[in-house]
Amino acid sequence: MQSAQQNTLRDAMRILNLTRDALTERLGVSRRALDSWLLPDHSNEHRSMPTIVERFLAEILSQTPKNLTTQNIDSASAHWAPHLLSVEQFSRESVEELFRIADMMQPVARRQKTCRVLEGAVLANLFFEASTRTRISFGAAFCRLGGSVCDTTGFTFSSMAKGESIYDTSRVVSGYADVIVVRHPEQGAVAEFALASNIPIINGGDGPGEHPTQALLDLYTMEREFSRLDKLIDGSHIALVGDLKHGRAAHSLAKLLGLYRGLKITLLAPSDLEMPASIMDAASRNGNIVQCTDNLATGLADADVIYATRVQKERMQGEVMEGYGENFQINLQAVNRFCKPDVIVMHPLPRDSRSGANDLSTDLNQDPRLAIFRQTDNGVPIRMAIFAKLLGVEQQIAHSLRDISWIHPQKLGPNDASFDEL
Repeated sequence: MQSAQQNTLRDAMRILNLTRDALTERLGVSRRALDSWLLPDHSNEHRSMPTIVERFLAEILSQTPKNLTTQNIDSASAHWAPHLLSVEQFSRESVEELFRIADMMQPVARRQKTCRVLEGAVLANLFFEASTRTRISFGAAFCRLGGSVCDTTGFTFSSMAKGESIYDTSRVVSGYADVIVVRHPEQGAVAEFALASNIPIINGGDGPGEHPTQALLDLYTMEREFSRLDKLIDGSHIALVGDLKHGRAAHSLAKLLGLYRGLKITLLAPSDLEMPASIMDAASRNGNIVQCTDNLATGLADADVIYATRVQKERMQGEVMEGYGENFQINLQAVNRFCKPDVIVMHPLPRDSRSGANDLSTDLNQDPRLAIFRQTDNGVPIRMAIFAKLLGVEQQIAHSLRDISWIHPQKLGPNDASFDEL
């Protein structure tokens, strides 16, 4: 559980837009001291922040112009619609609020605490398209908050195969569940579900349209990785690589990046798979520079993050794909040759590991720069935060945490980086 001291310091860094090093300089303390204040209370290295520092920090925040701060990041400050259908519903402030709630959820997601604030609530996962990570992580997130899950996968197992309308399906399931997650192969279909329901509908992916919760967990992963490297998302260089025409996760992420300032966003794709112009426009807000290229060497140069994507062949209806070959594959040789030593390599998954797919290579699996599994792990606390916010229990989290009683491994995977220990 995050202590009041940790919350104060993390809020200060977000509100003032400062790295850890910049905050230590502002406070006139050592980096080691700040790190000890940010550690969990149960850590042997944890130290309490001196009263004089608390007062100085409060004075700094009180003097910060209101137009430079986020909202107060409490439940009443950022407006949430009844449904989560698009990242366009989010402001920079509401994104930061969600991330703060996700930070509170980390001990539960990482098997250190339990939480039962949604005990008795029911989630309906309606997935009319194949899914592993999204469906299971939504279910795991809901269960870790004490709720229960009902699943249906594919049209074959749905009454929609008998001709039932989206409206009827949505209204019927609304009578059984307290929140519904929908994935559908047609863009705009999830919004139709929302028209027939007053319980929260969450977009789990609608064709080539959007995948808002994936983009939120991607951005949250970037922030956590950057925090470890003492970087900020503002002013960074993000390279999006692969099928940017059909990739809904890349579409949603590009829109969210438009909330940040001074970014350099490189769109690396062949001409047949370029990002739609409307999404490029959304990404270019706040002084962000968006550039397109099909050259891996120039596209990856100086990138802080590589966000690789799979070619979405299932969304190509009669299209002929040309120009996507081995020269677009992100592999160990390309990362070592073209990128900075501390680059972060991400992918929304699944990646196509079959020969000739030219997707993100498995030869990076033991490289700590590969963040794809930390990325998927972050899907649980982000989706827990979304459920808590939509169902109005976020204020109960801190008081409902209990220690776990079962044994769990220190690392989830054999190749996990040492800085990602549970």
